Amino acid sequence: MAAVRISSRSGLPSLLVYLGIGVAMGQDGVGGIQFDNAELTQVFGYAALVVILAEGGLGTKWREIKPALPAASSLALVGVAVSVGVMATAAHYLIDLEWRQALIVGAVVSSTDAAAVFSVLRKVPLPARLTGMLEAESGFNDAPVVILVVAFSTAGPVEHWYALLGTIVLELAIGAAIGLAVGFLGAYGLRHVALPASGLYPIAVMAIAVMAYAGGALAHGSGFLAVYLASMVLGNQKLPHWPATRGFAEGLGWIAQIGMFVLLGLLVTPHELTDDFWTALVIGLVLTMVARPLSVVIALLPFRLPWQEQVLMSWAGLRGAVPIVLATIPMVSGVEESRRIFNIVFILVVVYTLVQGPTLPWLARKLSLDKSAAEAADLGIESAPLERLRGHLLSVAIPEASRMHGVEINELRLPPGAAVTLVVRDGESFVPLPTTILQRGDELLVVATDPVRDAAERRLRAVGQGGKLAGWLGTGGNGAS
Repeated sequence: MAAVRISSRSGLPSLLVYLGIGVAMGQDGVGGIQFDNAELTQVFGYAALVVILAEGGLGTKWREIKPALPAASSLALVGVAVSVGVMATAAHYLIDLEWRQALIVGAVVSSTDAAAVFSVLRKVPLPARLTGMLEAESGFNDAPVVILVVAFSTAGPVEHWYALLGTIVLELAIGAAIGLAVGFLGAYGLRHVALPASGLYPIAVMAIAVMAYAGGALAHGSGFLAVYLASMVLGNQKLPHWPATRGFAEGLGWIAQIGMFVLLGLLVTPHELTDDFWTALVIGLVLTMVARPLSVVIALLPFRLPWQEQVLMSWAGLRGAVPIVLATIPMVSGVEESRRIFNIVFILVVVYTLVQGPTLPWLARKLSLDKSAAEAADLGIESAPLERLRGHLLSVAIPEASRMHGVEINELRLPPGAAVTLVVRDGESFVPLPTTILQRGDELLVVATDPVRDAAERRLRAVGQGGKLAGWLGTGGNGAS
């Protein structure tokens, strides 16, 4: 698990660490393993992506993602279309690829990676709206991109654009309908059927998510969209043994990432990469500096986002293992120059993830988009008494710019049923008095009953933004006033 700690502490997606392990084990590395089975890699990559999307959906909060859904949907459809067009044109004229191969390159690199986004953005202090928008985009845009890559990699002439557009819309609609139906039915069943052991609930939740993917794929819809939506529905229902389920899903997600990334590293042949290194850098530069910003501006035009948020959205379009997995589709289909396409995508992903991932927190600070409000998050604690009492434990950190600094505990005016039970300051913990003054860097443990959990979080956010007079000054929050 040393690789997990390295990737977490460095701020890099785990992609880079595990790809490096795979390359080191491969034919040009110390392991000397000969592996060139693109079809097996594609199958395993699809399976791993299902688990990763399920884990991401289970951790997505509906109240955060709901305001971002229209913008995220536009990014996943309009943004992808713009990006594919720009990148295909660049690949055709700059590196002299035929139009079919150029379209494949454009489609492959136009998908942001769910694993990279989930692993990096949840450590970057962005406003909830931006985090929700980026996470939803990464969950949604895999579906249309997979359809495009498969269509472009199929032998014969490429369909007319309007026929292809109709296919994409139909498959997304089928996948969305099946995902929502499976999610709600699964949640209903888990709440009303008593399983013989608590350890079966996490397995049942993941089984329902996989069932959503299978149902979507069998109905000729988007299985990836189905599994993400079904998992998001399950994650926002009050299911039994939920903390244990989240922990199980996160562990399974890590296993899926590790296996997928190592296998992708094994598939690459390092000595072949040198021929396409500069080509990949040029394509990546167009993607990062032209295609992604242009797709963000056009897709978000109706939503009138501030320019700072659009800049951050442009830079946060992280690519990861998904484009590399998608690059195996033309290899399996026998498309001409598919190996070169795979090498270009591999280099592009590694180099630009190395650049973008660690610089996101710095850019957020420069654009004044780091969160100034205190954030509340459920602690991953499995506690039967809490479940019976319908209670929640919230961990609240007070960041440097928060206006909660200098506020007394009683001035938080939390709703009845919520209370600050513990304060951790400079490594020491103590039970606060009503007159205890909060300071920057404090961590609070808040206990809230189920009916007031959301109201308590809204109140904490409001005080973090507006100070002790939040509510009276119109900052929001619905504590007692």
